[in-house]
Amino acid sequence: MAKFRDLAPAFIITVGVLFVLFMIISDSNVLEAIGGRSQNVGSVNGKNISYQEYNNYVDQMMERSKQMGQEISPENMDQFRDQIWDQLVTLKLSDELLSKYGVIVTDQEVRDMIVGDNPPDFLKSNFIDSLGRFNKEAYLGAIFDKRNAQILVQAEELVRQQLLNQKLQNILNASVTVSEGEMRRKFIEQNVKMSAEYVLVDINAYPDNKVSVSDDEMKEYYNEHPEKFRQDEMRKVNYVLFPLGASKGDSQAVKQTLTQVLEKALADTNFKSYIDIYSETPYSKDTVEITDLPKDLSANPGNIQVNKIYGPLENGTGMALVKVLGVAKSQNTYVRASHILVASTGDDAKDLAEANKLYDELTKGANFAEYAKKYSKDPGSAANGGDLGWFGKGMMVKEFEDACFNGPVGQVQKPVKTSYGYHIIKVLGKSDNRYVVERLTQSIKPSSTTQDEVFAKASDFSYLSEKNGFMNEAKVSNYMVQESAPFDKNAFAVPGIGYNKNVISFAFDNGVNSVSAPFKIPQGYVVVRVAEELKEGVKKFDDVKAEIKTALIRDKKMEIAKKAIDNVKAKTGGDLSKANSIDGNARFGTTTDFTISGNIPGLGLDYAFSQEAYKAKEGVITGPVKGMRGYYLLKVTSKTAFDNAAYQAQRNTLRDQILSEKRSTLFSQFFQTIKENGDIEDARYKFFGRN
Repeated sequence: MAKFRDLAPAFIITVGVLFVLFMIISDSNVLEAIGGRSQNVGSVNGKNISYQEYNNYVDQMMERSKQMGQEISPENMDQFRDQIWDQLVTLKLSDELLSKYGVIVTDQEVRDMIVGDNPPDFLKSNFIDSLGRFNKEAYLGAIFDKRNAQILVQAEELVRQQLLNQKLQNILNASVTVSEGEMRRKFIEQNVKMSAEYVLVDINAYPDNKVSVSDDEMKEYYNEHPEKFRQDEMRKVNYVLFPLGASKGDSQAVKQTLTQVLEKALADTNFKSYIDIYSETPYSKDTVEITDLPKDLSANPGNIQVNKIYGPLENGTGMALVKVLGVAKSQNTYVRASHILVASTGDDAKDLAEANKLYDELTKGANFAEYAKKYSKDPGSAANGGDLGWFGKGMMVKEFEDACFNGPVGQVQKPVKTSYGYHIIKVLGKSDNRYVVERLTQSIKPSSTTQDEVFAKASDFSYLSEKNGFMNEAKVSNYMVQESAPFDKNAFAVPGIGYNKNVISFAFDNGVNSVSAPFKIPQGYVVVRVAEELKEGVKKFDDVKAEIKTALIRDKKMEIAKKAIDNVKAKTGGDLSKANSIDGNARFGTTTDFTISGNIPGLGLDYAFSQEAYKAKEGVITGPVKGMRGYYLLKVTSKTAFDNAAYQAQRNTLRDQILSEKRSTLFSQFFQTIKENGDIEDARYKFFGRN
């Protein structure tokens, strides 16, 4: 019993967390009365889902993820909410189906599952020792302990839901069968191996500009194939982005905090204690190369002192305090260099003359950093006065690397030519040291004040746009308006904005010119205006003209390839190796040991080729075969026979494999169809725009 008391807390937490999957609270009527407006975030077949019900579900799933070591970051919150919404909708639909089919689970079935020989994993996991042995005596002691009565009720409800879902899945799975023909076909696809000679006339051998397509041909194609250009109902939106980034004040706040920490740490010998309290990354003692030190610290390696704390130092996306504990020799040498690039223009003499002119002026005392900012064509380093920082061997092109590692420190070198142009190089330092360090780090992120300021800016724009017009207010405020490409209701993301189901819901629930409140996106906030409604039907000709042209060019090139392959077949005399001498665009090759469903060595996946090879007689030229890349002729040189003994040995495995594939597909497709045909309303965008 003492052991159970030790295990009880984990038992309670596990059951409690899992139970929330199926304990859904619904107080929409109360909230509606209090708030004066609908507090429903959506509905499933007429049954409302309240804000509280949904938000509780999200909070509980976040807690569950956290306890499993998978904390949800703010950037992934929208996607996480969508996943939870999908789970909740599926749960509601499952409840309807269970009721429709009269599926029930008795109390006895629940008890048998909990106290049986193989209890659910979530219940017994805390009673398995380090050797994997299940302590059933301790488990049953916990189950029947009166102190756990409430937890047991929750566990029973969870087990009941699991059994209900299993019964529903069993009903669906009962309709899945596997025929003898399916098993034989699977065996053949995986086991019958073939080898063949082939000739390929690849349509890519013919340039697109050798094929002409007229407007009349495109219009005729458009009129004859309307099914290819059908579109679902779609929307376009205009949008203004309000980027959210750390402000100068946010940077100063982090710097001030680290400065205060530094003052305390300098008066103490235990720097680790400050890392444990203030650092966002756990304590570690690391031996690093000079390239891994903050830029301001590595700039003057000769001045680095052991047992000194440096900082605050800019460190990637944040700041750091760094204590140097020791210096050791590295197996690698690093250099720090600046350069001025005279980019290649194609006129080498002119490029060299310009490089020599700059070199002469620099050797006479011109400021290297200023010249780099003014004249260098390397945008990455020019802004830094040409400084490339520290780098090791293998990081630069060979000519540049050799000049840096072999050149003297502090001297401007004569122009060095590479594929990029001419470089004037100045080596700033060399080092073969490594450093033992402790680091206290803090990232620089937008503060709540900064977020509030950006949100207020976006909200003001939204409000004024409602009064004065979206486009007019953007012009007055000097905001850039962008327009998305069309998207449908089931789109994964809004073009230009990214993943955000709330924007999609808003666009389809509101008319043209409707302006949204700010929506939170990874880049910051966005305010959108419904710009255009595109009805379901056939796309306009002008919108698909480029697509039609591409299709017609491909079709015409296929016709050219077909004529070429017909000519080759007529003249080979049965010898496919002569193909290239007959037509320069015909390629002869051989391929071995390929299957119907697998990759074809030298050709990749092309089911038309492999299917035709399986049907073909050995030694007979078959084709033309229209494949993915063009037209083939093929001659099967060998084909393994159907091995009935091997088939009988694999038959049960094949059946189970096909059954598993079918059941998995059936269950997901079944619920997808139910969702598509159901009356599902998603109005979460009204509640979750900002967060």
